[in-house]
Amino acid sequence: NLARCRRALPSPLMTDPEERPPGRFDSLRVRPYRRLWWGGMCAFGAGQITLIARGWLAYDLTGTNTALGAVMIGFGISSLIAIPVGGLLADRFPKRTIIVLSQLAQVLVASTVATLVATDLIRFWMLIAASVVQGAAISVLAPSRLAFIADIIDPERLTNALFLSSMSVQVTRVIGPATAGALIGVETIGIAGVYYVGAVVAAISVLLTVGLPRGAPKRKSQRSPLDDLLDGVRYVRQRPELLRLVVVSLVVVMVGFPHLAFLPAMAEDVFDQGASGFGAMTTASAIGAVITTLSLANTERSKLGPYQSAAGLLFGVTLVALGLAPGFAVALVVMLAVGASSMTFQTLNNSAVLSLADVEYHGRVQSLLMLSFSAFGLAALPLGMLADAIGIRETMVAMGVVIVVFMLGAERWRRRTTGAELPAL
Repeated sequence: NLARCRRALPSPLMTDPEERPPGRFDSLRVRPYRRLWWGGMCAFGAGQITLIARGWLAYDLTGTNTALGAVMIGFGISSLIAIPVGGLLADRFPKRTIIVLSQLAQVLVASTVATLVATDLIRFWMLIAASVVQGAAISVLAPSRLAFIADIIDPERLTNALFLSSMSVQVTRVIGPATAGALIGVETIGIAGVYYVGAVVAAISVLLTVGLPRGAPKRKSQRSPLDDLLDGVRYVRQRPELLRLVVVSLVVVMVGFPHLAFLPAMAEDVFDQGASGFGAMTTASAIGAVITTLSLANTERSKLGPYQSAAGLLFGVTLVALGLAPGFAVALVVMLAVGASSMTFQTLNNSAVLSLADVEYHGRVQSLLMLSFSAFGLAALPLGMLADAIGIRETMVAMGVVIVVFMLGAERWRRRTTGAELPAL
C-alpha cells in the first residue's frame, strides 16, 4: 500500500523530463539549433573582430568622426537594399543556402582587406566598399537565421532560443573586441593579422552551417517577388502591435545604435585610452548584454512588450550617462548598462515579433525589423558630422535624450494598443 501511495504521489525525481520547467539553456538540447547557434557565434565573432579592426583603421587613416560615420553609412545603404531582399529570400528559398553564401561573403571580404593592409595598398574608400559588401551579407543572413530558429524550435522554446541566440552574439562582443584590441597592438600581427583571424573564424562558421537541415519554405509562393514583398508590408500594417514594434525598433536603433561607431573616438579623444580602451568599452557593453540575456532567457510572452518598453527607456538614459561620464572607469561601468539595455531591447523586440507573426511571414517581417539597422548606418554619418561640430559627449547626450522622449511616447502607444502598464524591472 505504501508503495502504491508513493507511485501515486508526484515526485520531482519521477517527473517526465518534458514536464519539467525549461532551463536557461533548454533550446540547446535541439541538435539543429545547437549547430546553428555555434555557427552563428563564429559568424558574428568574425564580424566583431573585423568591426574593431575596421573602426580603428578608419580612424587611423582619417582621424575624424565623420569618417567613422561614412564607413557605417556604406553598411547602411547596402542594408537598405539587401534587407528586404533577404527577408523575401528567406520565405522563398532554403535558409541554409542563404546563410552559407552570406558567410562565404564574410570570408571573402575579411581576407581581401587583410591582404590589402598587409601589402600597404589599403585606402579609405576600400573600407567603405568592404562595409557595403559586409552590410549586404549580414542583411541577407539575419532574416534567414531568425526565421530558421522559428522553424526548428517549438513555440514554447522560441523566446528562450532567441535569447540564447542573442547571448551567443554578445559572447562574441566580449571575445571579439578583446581579441582584436590585443592583436592590433602586436607589431607582428597588427590590423592585417586581425582581418586574417576574422576570415578564419568566418570559414569555421561555414563548416558548421553546411550540416544544418535545408530549411526549405513550407509552401512555395505563386506570386511575384514584388507582390510577396508588398504583401509582407500590408501584413504588418494591418496588425497594430506588429506595426508598433517595427516603428519603435526603427527609431531606437537609428538614433541610439550609432554610439557603437563613435566608441573609437571616445576611447582615443575623450578618455585617452587608445585601441585597448576601445576594446575594453566594447567588451564591457557585451558583458552587460550577456548577463541580462541569461537573466531574461525564459521571459514569459505576456511580458515581452512591457519589458521591451522599459529596456528602450533605460537605453536612452544610459547613453546620456555615457556622454556625461567624468572618467574612463565610470564609462566602463556605464557601458555595462548600455550593453544590457540595448541588447535586451533588441532581443525582446525580435521575440515579440516572431511570437505575433505567422510562420509564412517570418522572413519578411524580420526584414522590415532589420531595416532599423540600415537606418542606424545611414544616421551614423550625420551624427558623426554633428559630433565633429559640437563634440562627441554632447552628441551622445542628445542621442540619449531623443530616445528617452520617444520611448515615453511609445509607451503611451503601447498602452493604447494593449491596455497594459510599464512594469518595474
